[in-house]
Amino acid sequence: MRGTGETPGPAGATTASPKRKRRRLPVVLAVCVLLAGCGLVAGGYYFDSVPTPSDLKLPESTTVFYADGRTPMAKLGAQNRTIVPYEQMNDSAKQAIVAAEDRTFWTNRGIDFKGVLRAAWANVSGGQRQGASTLTQQYARIAADLRGVTYSRKLREAVIAWKLDDAYTKEEILGFYLNTVPFGRGAYGIEAAAQTYFGKTVRRDAPPERQLTQAEAMVLCAMVKQPEADPADPEGTPGYDPRRNALARQNSIDRWNYIRDGMVKLGYLTSQQAADLAYPDTVRPIDKDAGRSDLDRPTGLVVNHVLAELRGTEPFRGKPDEVIRDGGYRIVTTIDKRVQDAAEAAADIRRDTAPRAVRGQPRNWQAALVAVEPGTGRVLGYYGGDKGSGADYAGWYSDEDGQARGFGQHPPGSSFKVYDLAAAVRDGISVKERFDSPDTKEFPASGRTKGSAAGPIRNAERAPCQPDCALWEATVASLNVTYFELTERLGTDKVIETARQAGVESMWETVRGNPRPQRVDLRSDPADEVAKRFSTEVGIGQYGITVQDHANGMATFAAGGKRADAHFVRSVSKDDEEVWTEQLRTTDLGLDREAVDQLDWTLRRVRAAKLDNGWDSAGKTGTWQAGKSTTQNVHTWMVGWTGALASAVWLGTTDGKPLRTSDGSYDVYGSTGAAPIWRQFMTKATEAMKLDPGKYRFGEPKFPGDTPEPTASAPPPSTAAPTPSDSPSPSPTPSSPSPSPEPTGRPTSRPTLTPTLPPPPTITPTRTRGPR
Repeated sequence: MRGTGETPGPAGATTASPKRKRRRLPVVLAVCVLLAGCGLVAGGYYFDSVPTPSDLKLPESTTVFYADGRTPMAKLGAQNRTIVPYEQMNDSAKQAIVAAEDRTFWTNRGIDFKGVLRAAWANVSGGQRQGASTLTQQYARIAADLRGVTYSRKLREAVIAWKLDDAYTKEEILGFYLNTVPFGRGAYGIEAAAQTYFGKTVRRDAPPERQLTQAEAMVLCAMVKQPEADPADPEGTPGYDPRRNALARQNSIDRWNYIRDGMVKLGYLTSQQAADLAYPDTVRPIDKDAGRSDLDRPTGLVVNHVLAELRGTEPFRGKPDEVIRDGGYRIVTTIDKRVQDAAEAAADIRRDTAPRAVRGQPRNWQAALVAVEPGTGRVLGYYGGDKGSGADYAGWYSDEDGQARGFGQHPPGSSFKVYDLAAAVRDGISVKERFDSPDTKEFPASGRTKGSAAGPIRNAERAPCQPDCALWEATVASLNVTYFELTERLGTDKVIETARQAGVESMWETVRGNPRPQRVDLRSDPADEVAKRFSTEVGIGQYGITVQDHANGMATFAAGGKRADAHFVRSVSKDDEEVWTEQLRTTDLGLDREAVDQLDWTLRRVRAAKLDNGWDSAGKTGTWQAGKSTTQNVHTWMVGWTGALASAVWLGTTDGKPLRTSDGSYDVYGSTGAAPIWRQFMTKATEAMKLDPGKYRFGEPKFPGDTPEPTASAPPPSTAAPTPSDSPSPSPTPSSPSPSPEPTGRPTSRPTLTPTLPPPPTITPTRTRGPR
């Protein structure tokens, strides 16, 4: 008998030769090791702690969806894995993997005892480590590796496999295996492999044409033998991915034929069915960018905000991001695909879909747009830049390390006057009340006099009503003198508090000796304390805010003064169980019906806010100049709302230089820069949402306690109003904030908000000194 170490003797007896005696010792040792190993297995079965599938935390891709819950936005995770319960899989891969890897799977006890013996001998003799044989052992090895367990003997593997076979049904074990095994190209588990290689699914409830076929499953199961090419010899040992090279394709075909023969032997196919089966040549090409998972799209910035938001929720607070990314969650965002498409088409000024006024402009031009749903705070569209890995010009978020990211703060200029106006009408100041509105006016209480460094406040352009203008006329003409006086009258604290209550949670202050503006959390202290950090110039938009906050403020006014927290996540679930859901709540800004109607009535008269699609709309432009220049601007804005959608648009530069058109002109204002983007977006988005504009009409104010009628009556909403003036003031603001006047009103109660976030990174400011 070959390999026994003995020779035949007389009468059938056997005697050992001297040479064979010398070789008997290793054999005896091997038997002893095996016997000891059996004891180890038996002891380990009862006493050794080993990871079982219920203990494992298998990395599984988390998918981020648009608000419909069906359209994927991005896939997260170190591994591409989507777990599908065994009973939800079709039979294609179940049969193919058994034929490929373990044809006795349904009858064995989960252990290849011959393999254990070979491993024992290899351990004693110094031979090569033995690979797993049964599917159960292969899963045991993967499970142990995932838990960081290192071992050199097959006995440990046998312990786990034996335990698995006793604790779980064969179907459960096969499901564990198919959801765990690597298939190459970063795909772990059969579902990820089906999607990666064929663009299909193993789910049996999918349409038949979308389900993985038997022939396709055999191609995938062939790859399990060697999922990736050998790094030391990728051309000579390429594995079984047919798209890698000619040798790999031939390997795949040979292995596919082997699996097909096994399918016949196991009764999964008849001989005729096997003969009719053709090797599929529909494997997708290798995609070198497949691992990027759409995170470099504009919506990659949304994902950053999603992760930041979830870190503050109870299920994920204090946990690393891997818990979310590799947790196999379904994250449904608030982003409406229709609204997002309209936002990107309008605000990505490099696209041919952008408004003509902003297409083909210099590379340093940059736009940002955020849209929020009134009454819920859901961010429906978000464009902060064209790459998720790039700068975010629409907002800021806190990363996993607690560091602030994003460049979304910009001086809002005259677009901030919406909050002044809201504070005024809330205090009972009618929009028809008249104000002294000369071209230039001194304000000694705020340090704006002829003898001061900054000088008096100046209007950029004249309006027909001057020097005696109703508040609504001054709003349409964007008169700085009127609004500076209004801010003094209301009190800086009341204006800031109104902005905060509406949705502006952060504002960037100028600190003497620091060239970069610093973030102030408006929720951190009472309004009168916060106001001490800002001067009266806050009322004309000197201090930076984010596009996201500004959009949320507009949504509050669109909802009749009901503010909701802006957020990006609607729900998080796993295995059909809800993990987290949005917390919808609103707080009342304190605007009664008359105040809301006066706000709408006034701001719908801004010509740039008029939409040509039948919707009632209101809005305000804004511009902030570059340095002390009176002819060059660096920030332009357009903000506004309909009853169903609110949005804010910023257009500026990435380097802080003045906006200069491709033909050399510096005539870029809120009405000519940001406004075309806003109008196109609002028109396309409301059309895409297919809502009835008749259900979102603005009310008409009664103007109780009216002051005398202005000399020029207000134009009706359907007619064009005077061209808005949002050009910069020729006079600079002070280099440091002036003392604020004493508060004239008590702060209103503050809504419940999310925890205070750390300040964003310092940003090199543009010295902008005048609003429009």
